[in-house]
Amino acid sequence: MYPLKFKPILKERLWGGTKLKTVLGKPIENDITGESWELSTVKGDVSIIANGELEGRSLQDLINENATSLLGESVVNRFGTDFPILIKFIDAKKDLSIQLHPNDALAKERHNSFGKTEMWYVMDADEDANLIVGFNKDVTKEEYAESIENNTLLDLLNYEPVKEGDTFFINTGKIHAIGAGVLLAEIQQTSDITYRVFDFNRKDKNGNLRELHTEQALDAIDYTKKNDFKVDYSAVDNAVNTMVDCPYFNTNYLNLSEDLAQDVSARDSFTIYMCVGGSLEIQNEFGSATIQKGETILVAANCKNIILKTKGAKILEVTI
Repeated sequence: MYPLKFKPILKERLWGGTKLKTVLGKPIENDITGESWELSTVKGDVSIIANGELEGRSLQDLINENATSLLGESVVNRFGTDFPILIKFIDAKKDLSIQLHPNDALAKERHNSFGKTEMWYVMDADEDANLIVGFNKDVTKEEYAESIENNTLLDLLNYEPVKEGDTFFINTGKIHAIGAGVLLAEIQQTSDITYRVFDFNRKDKNGNLRELHTEQALDAIDYTKKNDFKVDYSAVDNAVNTMVDCPYFNTNYLNLSEDLAQDVSARDSFTIYMCVGGSLEIQNEFGSATIQKGETILVAANCKNIILKTKGAKILEVTI
């Protein structure tokens, strides 16, 4: 199976902007596009192949027909024909809502879904842009509930200034928000379960306040102050640098100024390449595809060798 490209699934958001077009070249037609879903099998938002002889086919159909070849035997044993990763680019012109995600057990019990562990790689950030990640002190459930009641939640939150290349790991239960002026790549478990707890009293285009999930969030939040979210990774040129290694996904950083050949014969997983800078051609035994900043490629698990051909590219490599 040759390297697969997919049509972006573009999402309008109250907080969205235009960087997905101006920085990443996405075909957006308005000034409030907040998300580009690059790889998805979420119901109603299934990715469609955009290149080669399989153009027009859906990712889910391909998985149903070729699960082990595409995903890898170990991945199929864990997840069946469910694609376990959701890949996005996110442009926050305005602050996102304060939110968190339940863990697997709670998500299964309440929503028959996976939880949502995720990571962010900052691709572009305005001066003084920041993220909200966790609390600035240990908080009790009662203190938190009181802050919601008194509209003082922001006083309890931890703000992190950001720049290009900063990377954050957001485990389930951690309260968080992407701040205004941040463009980032997001890698997450396949789940669209979010508990929104504060939305700056904003109204949607119909004049309605967006739904909050105050009660559901109470038992899902980690109230402990932790400094476990900023990812410290090496960035050795022309090498594979580990960023995140967790049960749900493994992500490496590659800063390439020359071609790199990879023997992936022992890798029992698909491989995703997100281009976060420059451009490259990805070759395997069955074909090739070219991507540039803001584009994503899926390489099937039955591929044994991958050649990354480039004169300059920054890549996030994701496997299970």
